[in-house]
Amino acid sequence: MTAGSVPIEAPRLGEPYLLTPGPLTTSYPVKQAMLRDWGSWDAEFRAMTQQMRDRLLALLGPGSEDFDCVPMQGSGTFSVEAMLGSFIPRDGKALVLANGAYGQRAALTLAYLGRDYVLLDKGDYLPPRGFEVAQILADDPAISHVVAIHCETSSGILNPVAEISEATYAAGRKLLIDSMSAFGAIALEADQIRFEALVSSANKCIEGVPGFGFIIARKSELQAAEGNSNSLSLDVHAQWAHMNKTGQWRFTPPTHVVAAFLEALRAHELEGGVAARGARYGQNRDVLVAGMRELGFETLLTQRWLSPIIVTFFCPADPNFSFERFYALMKQRGFIIYPGKLTVADSFRVGCIGQMDGAVMRQVVAAAGETLAQMGVAEATPPALALEERQ
Repeated sequence: MTAGSVPIEAPRLGEPYLLTPGPLTTSYPVKQAMLRDWGSWDAEFRAMTQQMRDRLLALLGPGSEDFDCVPMQGSGTFSVEAMLGSFIPRDGKALVLANGAYGQRAALTLAYLGRDYVLLDKGDYLPPRGFEVAQILADDPAISHVVAIHCETSSGILNPVAEISEATYAAGRKLLIDSMSAFGAIALEADQIRFEALVSSANKCIEGVPGFGFIIARKSELQAAEGNSNSLSLDVHAQWAHMNKTGQWRFTPPTHVVAAFLEALRAHELEGGVAARGARYGQNRDVLVAGMRELGFETLLTQRWLSPIIVTFFCPADPNFSFERFYALMKQRGFIIYPGKLTVADSFRVGCIGQMDGAVMRQVVAAAGETLAQMGVAEATPPALALEERQ
């Protein structure tokens, strides 16, 4: 059971659990919501779109009246690109804070968009800190925006967006947050952490299915964004203005995905909202990490920076260990894990989000132990060099 006494369902029809940071394991009611067809221009679907926007804004808490929500078709990366291209003016300059693949992707996106940027690359192990941001901004007055990743899922690190925000606004700049894998489970309240816009997607902590992302931005920034975008389809201002005028998406919406997302939002509220969802994911992480460490596995990150979203583990040094075989055998046992995405060490990742609770995570640990035994892996400890790098 979850923190809000909402039952966690086992996957149906022999489906494995998705131990990934989205797509993830969804509930049967979310799947069932997609069994009806909807007209994209119909008044009923327009009302569904508005309800979705309103309910997402409510997750910001006090201060949400200064913001609006703009859903955008496509994967989460589409919405990240839409945010960056719409809110950073063509003559602006961004400081991108990177400690993994998604910070690097933000920088690559800006290069494609022709926006000037500088990159603070912290590697795989450490977060960017407020004092570092403050120094870079003091040294470069041309920087207009800071781009931060809330939870860097290539490592599982939870970045300190509060101190990053304080440093950004103390220097008179603006903050854009990629909260793709955190929004809905980790508080990002408008009256506590200042930012101009954030982005997330349907198939993350709200536990919907893939098909759209959403940008939550200050109305003042939305108004000022007119003419910034290089893209027709990824113009956040144009999407916002059209939705507010007509109630419709500019281009064909993912109707079934919206219906599923509304069901996911209802379940999120019933569970107890952001705090309860985050508490369940945190328990999932704690059970997983404790159990995997008992097997000899080591986490990439020290305890301080572990997020409740996904955990990266070093691959064992034992020559009998092969990630490809480990993956296949775990799948046979009903669990799909995620390959690593590090530059310095072999690793794999296990997600803590989706329709899972502590009981499921204990099953994951048991399956990992059985798999190691089947592979003939006597010791799950990583190479000594990996641990040295972590220090």
